[in-house]
Amino acid sequence: MQKDNFMWAHLLHLGSNMWNEVGNTRGREHRSTPCASQVLRFDRPLWEAHTLELKEAGVNTLIIDVAESLLYRSHPEISAKGALTHEEMSAEVERLKALGFEVIPKLNFSTAHDIWLGEYSRMISTSVYYNVCRDLIEEVCAVFKPKHFHLGMDEETLKNQRNQQIAIIRQHELWWHDFYYLVECVERCGARAWIWADYFWAYPEECIEKMPKSVVMCGWYYWKCQGDFGEKTEFRRQMLASFEKLSALGYDQVPTASVWAELDNMPELTKYCMENIAPEHFLGMMQTTWERIDKDWMHVHENAIQAIKASQEIYNSLK
Repeated sequence: MQKDNFMWAHLLHLGSNMWNEVGNTRGREHRSTPCASQVLRFDRPLWEAHTLELKEAGVNTLIIDVAESLLYRSHPEISAKGALTHEEMSAEVERLKALGFEVIPKLNFSTAHDIWLGEYSRMISTSVYYNVCRDLIEEVCAVFKPKHFHLGMDEETLKNQRNQQIAIIRQHELWWHDFYYLVECVERCGARAWIWADYFWAYPEECIEKMPKSVVMCGWYYWKCQGDFGEKTEFRRQMLASFEKLSALGYDQVPTASVWAELDNMPELTKYCMENIAPEHFLGMMQTTWERIDKDWMHVHENAIQAIKASQEIYNSLK
């Protein structure tokens, strides 16, 4: 029996400085966010209209990439020009909660996606870095008052930083040290940590030994779930198999789909996960676009909404 309080979640980018540095569009020329910006890219009317569309589509959980979009009191130097004040962000969070959404903040601390941290992204694993991370998590929690907090932690590899001006990769004991510290910061604020499941794919035995069961795992998979797996057949099979493995190990999961590669990915993945994740560990499904809420990219967001609706039909027919 599937959960009645199943999460239909969607990831939105309010902050978007998580890829290339300002002025560096290498490899991202055809994306809504080709590089970081010193000015907040936020179309409020479009954002508000889209969140209403998501509500009408049955989405009940929003994960919001905060990044540079908040005017941090502790470290205003990393905030974009035009960033929302505490009062403005709090008002937006309350508007979304009043619509019935659970609102989950996301600060991605992966070194592949931390351009938003400014100069601190080049101070990884120093005392300065730890203090900044703690300050930002506490500040975001004070504004959002969340039950959950997404820490990102995906794609921390050389391949995923090949287009950036500097590549930094934590590994082994240092990765775990920093990860535990971030989780502790979140839990001290009364929230439950979420992360992408990338580290489990790379180091499954380490994760079985060291990953706390309290952490929600967000495995992502953006392609077809059967038949032709494309060029990276074996790795994609491993990604899919990880949903069942994590379930058997007792980890709660929110599998993540996208219209990034396949328009029907989310419906397929929903069916696959219903068949391979124990209901008690299947908290919900998340949809992603990896594009900003921008007037020239709304066709992508409309595709995402249609995929969510199709996924809900499959879920309701099988539960």
